[in-house]
Amino acid sequence: MSLLTKNEINSYLKVLDKLPLAEQNKVRQLLELDRVERCRESFLFFVKQMWPGFISGKHHGIMAEAFERVASGELKRLIINMPPRHTKSEFASFLLPSWFLGKYPEKKIIQTAHTAELSVGFGRKVRNLVSSEDFQKVFATRLSTDSKAAGRWNTDKGGDYFAIGVGGAVTGKGADLLIIDDPHSEQEAKQGNPAVYDNVYEWYTSGPRQRLQPGGAIIIVMTRWSKKDLSGQILKNSEKDGVNEWEVIDFPAILPSGTPLWPGFWKKEELEALKAELPVSKWEAQYQQNPTSEEGAIIKRDQWMIWKEDHAPDCEYIIQSWDTAFEKSNRSDYSACTTWGVFYHPDKSGDLKPNIICLDAFKRRMEFPELKKKAFDMWKEWNPDTLIVEKKAAGAPLIYELRKIGIPLEEYTPGKGNDKIARVNAVSDLFASGVVWCPETRWADELMEELASFPNGDHDDLVDASSQALLRFRRGGFIAISSDEADEPMYHRKMTYY
Repeated sequence: MSLLTKNEINSYLKVLDKLPLAEQNKVRQLLELDRVERCRESFLFFVKQMWPGFISGKHHGIMAEAFERVASGELKRLIINMPPRHTKSEFASFLLPSWFLGKYPEKKIIQTAHTAELSVGFGRKVRNLVSSEDFQKVFATRLSTDSKAAGRWNTDKGGDYFAIGVGGAVTGKGADLLIIDDPHSEQEAKQGNPAVYDNVYEWYTSGPRQRLQPGGAIIIVMTRWSKKDLSGQILKNSEKDGVNEWEVIDFPAILPSGTPLWPGFWKKEELEALKAELPVSKWEAQYQQNPTSEEGAIIKRDQWMIWKEDHAPDCEYIIQSWDTAFEKSNRSDYSACTTWGVFYHPDKSGDLKPNIICLDAFKRRMEFPELKKKAFDMWKEWNPDTLIVEKKAAGAPLIYELRKIGIPLEEYTPGKGNDKIARVNAVSDLFASGVVWCPETRWADELMEELASFPNGDHDDLVDASSQALLRFRRGGFIAISSDEADEPMYHRKMTYY
């Protein structure tokens, strides 16, 4: 039957109580047939019927549409990366296999999670739903009479459901649909050992991947942990082989617009509070699906010196540096400002040597009026000896506006090509020499994280603002290290004469 339109459904409901009893029954039958057909055709509609109290978000619609394309055979390889507590497992490991076996009772599913217990638990939920009265009003799929095990059971049409944990054997089993749900556990991730990710990838390629039947599909739904997690390794090796058949959907907990991914369930204030509690690397990986890696990084996290005093040291010279975005509406770009100072600190032999400390770091998406005010406030707060603004994007009008109100500054015009990388390389030995410091603060963690992910990270706004300042220190002779020329002149904070 053809589905009823929303207007047709509303029209029937408006007159239902006014119709004779026989006509009421006919209308109810018609509406029930429409509901059943919608459940069969629409995964999201099925979810709403089987899950009382479900709070739908926009990301659920995106997931549902992708699952429907997998079920129809249009899409064969799907990766969805999303944060915890956003119905990842309920959708992928519970409702999807139920709906899929309802549509195709003759097909075979292998469903995995990071532990056998968890996977079998999902198998129990799927089995119970398939055998429920609500489900059987929609689909003709029935369990075979001997389907008692929660993790291994069959349909009466020869279909098969098999649940295993990561590392489990799948010998003798085939799959029309392979579902991998969160293959990594938090306990494994905490080890910080890349081998745990390599083991999962090895198991995937030698085990479940080999059990896929001709025309079969793979769905991986997970939270990111590392560049080397299963999602990362599959995509890296696919690109290396030149055959990237995967469709990837990334869901950050906080969207580039600044709004929550699932505002009906998560308030922005709750996510911001969670962000403040977590290490930057964990927030970026698990909640923003943006894991960073020091593989290929020019500046490593452990090259920073940590300033543990309550107050910053007295600085001889302060440089403030701005990297600006085009517009607030450009949702991938931030405007960033870093403030740095030169101070004297004893080296290993006890001699006082010039060091550099980051005094402040800041980035935000801003319209130009807000950017102008923030730049003035930051300049007034720190009273830098040198203010640098990169002459690109909003930097050009910012330079004009700041000069108009009497603020002296230096403009920096970036080159082309790998100028960003060249700048970072030019100051990298400062970090390697152990003369660059930052305090134990949240903004400092974010700064270190962005620098450690460069040049492979998603953002480099703080990187640009930092390299401009550090390069100015370096070229101005404010600091010297062992690799510099011995006779390089040293200049300190300019004197004011009265």
